[in-house]
Amino acid sequence: MTADVAIVGASAGGLAVAEGLRRRGFTGSLALVDAEAGLPYDRPPLSKEVLDGRWPARRARLRERAALDALDADWHPGLPAVSLDVPGHRLTLRDGTVLGYRTLVVATGLRARRLPGSGRLAGVHTLRTLADSRRLRSDLLTARAVVVVGAGVLGCEIAATARGLGRDVTLVEPAAQPMTRVLGAELGWAAAGLHTENGVRLLTSTSVAALVGEQGRVVGVRTSTGAVLPADVVVVAIGAEPATDWLTGSGLTLDDGVVCDDRCRAAHDVYAVGDVARVGVGDGRGSRLENRTNATEQGLFVSAAILGLDRGPYRPVPYMWSDQYRVRIQLYGEVPDKAAVRVVEGSVAERRFVAHAEAGGRLVGVVGWNSPGPTRTARALLAASESAPSAP
Repeated sequence: MTADVAIVGASAGGLAVAEGLRRRGFTGSLALVDAEAGLPYDRPPLSKEVLDGRWPARRARLRERAALDALDADWHPGLPAVSLDVPGHRLTLRDGTVLGYRTLVVATGLRARRLPGSGRLAGVHTLRTLADSRRLRSDLLTARAVVVVGAGVLGCEIAATARGLGRDVTLVEPAAQPMTRVLGAELGWAAAGLHTENGVRLLTSTSVAALVGEQGRVVGVRTSTGAVLPADVVVVAIGAEPATDWLTGSGLTLDDGVVCDDRCRAAHDVYAVGDVARVGVGDGRGSRLENRTNATEQGLFVSAAILGLDRGPYRPVPYMWSDQYRVRIQLYGEVPDKAAVRVVEGSVAERRFVAHAEAGGRLVGVVGWNSPGPTRTARALLAASESAPSAP
């Protein structure tokens, strides 16, 4: 069995490749391989609308069955790829099926990191898949005390959702402020205030030493200070790593993801998209972006590249958003360490503002806090800054 294009991973990035090919008139054979058995779904709602019960799981679907059937693809749900032979153009699935391909797209995304020993205790969760969200919601409905380990975007969203369900929540973070990776230290104070004002106990500059269990179930979290935080549910949100273990020995270069050139090519006839792809390494601007918008845009870019439509280097403007309590936080670009951050509209005290981050004399990031209108101009501002001459 040989496909003209085989796509491994049918979430946002992989699906965008398939749909982009068909919209551009591609009539060749397609194969879609995915580790999960159900229909493709969107991940952002898993920590919010699905987790708190506002949405049924089916509402998070990216496409219904009829839309997938319209792609006329050879569909392999619930069969993760286990190995790849790049020189031989062969892909092997868990059930032993071997798929040949002319062009391959790797879109396998991320795998949640875990705390050592956490898999042996009931009540300890990570959140990456729809099944994870369902299991966590089931536990939250009967929980009293919840500890969220890690105050990045995902951890903060889970903490906000758990508070919305009326649970006692403690958020533990080794950095000095929550969400510093995306907001920087200065605006991290705003995130800290948001959670404490909503009743979350926030422990920053604090690490987790161990989980405490009794009779096979978690009952607490021991911190680096020696204190034990009571918990009948613990959520570990300490980041994720690219799902590339199946590519070991494949012939692809792996380094914090699948290493690609600035056209998202990992090798001859092989592309990568989404969270798993580290793009632009050859020109010194390699980056791996973990966000929903990039996955879709990169998938459409690769669909054009497969068809020989060279659009030049892939140069995304990073974008993320997060809904917590009644606040929408948006970021275009980035807020690097030591960037100069200034509020250009509204104020942090009013909980409605737009802030600019500048580094090297350039605008490198725009943060919007409950300011969707002014933030919409951020992409154009960042593009203009990118093309402007550097400050002396």
